[in-house]
Amino acid sequence: QVRLVESGGGLAQPGGSLRLSCAASGFIFSIYAMGWYRQAPGKQRELVAAITSGGSTNYADSVKGRFTISRDNGKKTVTLQMNSLKPEDTAVYYCNTDLAVSGPLLDYDYWGQGTPVTVSS
Repeated sequence: QVRLVESGGGLAQPGGSLRLSCAASGFIFSIYAMGWYRQAPGKQRELVAAITSGGSTNYADSVKGRFTISRDNGKKTVTLQMNSLKPEDTAVYYCNTDLAVSGPLLDYDYWGQGTPVTVSS
């Protein structure tokens, strides 16, 4: 079955770093564009970083220069290195396919549990 499992979140100080990981299974991972999304309380979910099957990357302006997305097709993982963290980065972070590029995996809106990130002093 399709499964997306995020990990690596936690509490960080402003200016600190975290590395998020996503383990994928149940589909042909290597042919899908993937992305990291985040959702803060009261806000819409937003795509912050994306990577194509060929390794091209794209970032939201709010995280450009601070976050780096990467993938390992052998391990079927996608990671998000987060540096120079700001309080406004606080959110629950999710991985999924980049829907605009590769479309959905299933006939319904599937999301994993997500991993929470809190940036506070």
